[in-house]
Amino acid sequence: MNLNTDFVAWFRSVAPYVNAFRGKTFVFGIDGEMIADEKFVSFIHDINLLASLGVRLILVYDAHPQIHQRLSESHPEKCAALNSNITDTSTLNFVKETIGRVHSEIEALLSMGLPNSPMANADIHVASGNFITACPFGIINGVDYLLTGKVRKINTRAIQTCLDQNNVVLMSPLGYSPTGEIFNLTMESVATETAIALSADKLIFLLNRFEEINTSTENTTNLPRELTVAQTKLLLQQTKNNTSRLNNEIRRKLACAISACEGKVMRTHLISRHMDGAILRELFTHYGIGCMVSRESLETLRKAGIEDVGTILQLIEPLEAEGILVRRNRELLEIEIDRFIVFEHDGIIIGCAALYPFPQERMCELACLAVHPSYRNQGHGNRLLKSIEERATAQGNEKLFVLTTHATHWFIEHGFSEASLSDLPKLKQDLYNYKRRSKVFIKTMAR
Repeated sequence: MNLNTDFVAWFRSVAPYVNAFRGKTFVFGIDGEMIADEKFVSFIHDINLLASLGVRLILVYDAHPQIHQRLSESHPEKCAALNSNITDTSTLNFVKETIGRVHSEIEALLSMGLPNSPMANADIHVASGNFITACPFGIINGVDYLLTGKVRKINTRAIQTCLDQNNVVLMSPLGYSPTGEIFNLTMESVATETAIALSADKLIFLLNRFEEINTSTENTTNLPRELTVAQTKLLLQQTKNNTSRLNNEIRRKLACAISACEGKVMRTHLISRHMDGAILRELFTHYGIGCMVSRESLETLRKAGIEDVGTILQLIEPLEAEGILVRRNRELLEIEIDRFIVFEHDGIIIGCAALYPFPQERMCELACLAVHPSYRNQGHGNRLLKSIEERATAQGNEKLFVLTTHATHWFIEHGFSEASLSDLPKLKQDLYNYKRRSKVFIKTMAR
């Protein structure tokens, strides 16, 4: 392994994200368990890095375990009420006291600037305030929730002013009413409503219980890497009576993700707080390490354009060097670009394929089918092939053929049968490269 080469490749790979995230607004939802964990210092280091890259940051926290511990020491009988989300006047005093202490501890960590540490030369300014107008949660099914409240309004102008001054905004789970009352809120509601009100680019929750992300289409026990709002609703409905599959924390956060994305938030991320550098791995790698919920699918199959030539060349050149694909120079690719389709994931081209018609024989050729090595074995090649077949059928072709030197089994598994050179259109026979000795496979199109 060449560490210098690996470092340069990695550094270049994160450059698009640095450019994309500068000036964007991210809202983080942080549980009290994370704040009490020794790894929280590393999280603050990563927050400092994001701030130095020009990301506009809002941190929303709760202190439920700290409050619970404080109550259990002084008034253990009140813990049951707190667990039922009922906040009376005396309990609220403990809530305010504990949140004030936690708030100061987070501010202290954000103020670090020790030399020879990740916070060296850090210049983070923290802004807080009465940004949340709240109202009583009310009486539900005969139960009065007293001073437990819900978000009524977000002072977006005040928050935006703080962000414009390059401050990190730190928000507690407390809200204030026009009558001067204080209400105990949930971190999830404050983070979600704040993200919606600000039209944040990302809402990010760091979870306490978070199983490994599902990387296989056959594994149905864990969350997939990506979900649309519609898929998230379906998942919650399907697992409504199966709490063993999705724990309550994940269900709550997914419900918040739906609300956020149906509002004006582009994407919501669910990440494990237990992994070091989790937010960096999620934000600065293409597939991340958590679950991302978006309004619409991030995957697109579309016709290629002239602006895609450079990216397609980068995709196919390694395969050409291995002799898997026939070489195409930039000039030829520009001429034939209207034959190509590309498969995009989150704006990045990760696959391509081309279709060349032979109308006299009502046949067409599948060529240049390629998927980036990092994204293989995930069904992307199947989708490209299916799209090519649909286009071939729409053009009135009866057969699709391919010449291959390496992927014979894959094409057989997808309905192709081995054929001879004489089965190809005459023009293609004349262009056959005997040095490559490619095998011929043909598939009859379903009508």
